[in-house]
Amino acid sequence: MNPITTRHRTTIRFQGKFPPHELGETPYGRRRIVPIIGGTFTGERLSGVVLPVGADWALIRRDGVFDGEVRSVLQTHDGVLISFSYNGRIHSAEHGLEGFLTRTRIPPDLYYSMSGRFECASDSPYAWLNNMVTVMRGIAAPTGSDYEVHEVL
Repeated sequence: MNPITTRHRTTIRFQGKFPPHELGETPYGRRRIVPIIGGTFTGERLSGVVLPVGADWALIRRDGVFDGEVRSVLQTHDGVLISFSYNGRIHSAEHGLEGFLTRTRIPPDLYYSMSGRFECASDSPYAWLNNMVTVMRGIAAPTGSDYEVHEVL
């Protein structure tokens, strides 16, 4: 087998509304919702703004794992709308989850990996995104999260 390689496609900076909406303890763990209020994304073939649509429906599981599930809407520099969703996990034992959740202590090594998926109209100039497999590396920021989105080749 060939080694897995990737190509950077865009860097997305999500701005969230804090403090989040706390649902409290559910049968699955502690549920919190962080609305997306904006942001930007930049890359060689993909740039624009993050619309104030969507949210992170985060679950803090009873075993201390943060399980993120995000849906958002991107608008390219030329006005095309793209759905972008991603999910992934952070293990609190390794990263100090409470500091991440409160945005009061975000260590510089608090990077985590997620996988994302784009969706747009089939006749869009960005239709090439519809079949792309991605991996993302991100870091928590005081007002949201920043991600590097890479295509798996």
